[in-house]
Amino acid sequence: MEAEGLLGRYAIGGAMAAIFYVEPFTTYDLDIFFAASVSGGLALMAPVYEYLAAAGYEAEGEAVSIEGWPVQFLPTYNPLVVEAVEQAAEITFKGTPTRVLGAEHLVAIMLQTGREKDYARAAKFLEEGVVNVERLTDIVSRHGLTDKWREFSGRIGE
Repeated sequence: MEAEGLLGRYAIGGAMAAIFYVEPFTTYDLDIFFAASVSGGLALMAPVYEYLAAAGYEAEGEAVSIEGWPVQFLPTYNPLVVEAVEQAAEITFKGTPTRVLGAEHLVAIMLQTGREKDYARAAKFLEEGVVNVERLTDIVSRHGLTDKWREFSGRIGE
């Protein structure tokens, strides 16, 4: 879809991306963040769903079932997510080239989202030493998350 111009640059995000960095845990979907190649609110999703439907993949609620796996396509919705996708790491997974959000951006997005499960995952990133704290501090500072970072750090005793 990126090559055909339906999506701009994309990267795997959310819990599935976290699994590239820390010990696996249960997740029920795959989040694909993408730079929209067109603007227009929800209308920008129509070509994506049409493309996938033509390939035999049907929408199920807020996701599309691809090979039995719910996949959510999420346009980049704020400057932090835009930056995360722009700086995503190029990887190869089972012979397929793709991109995954970096550990520091994932933690910053978790802080921004602020759900308990996100805080637990963010703590796991720090416990397992996969985050460059200096880089993370820069990201949270530039994206107005310093207070959330302080609160989170206090909760985990950092």
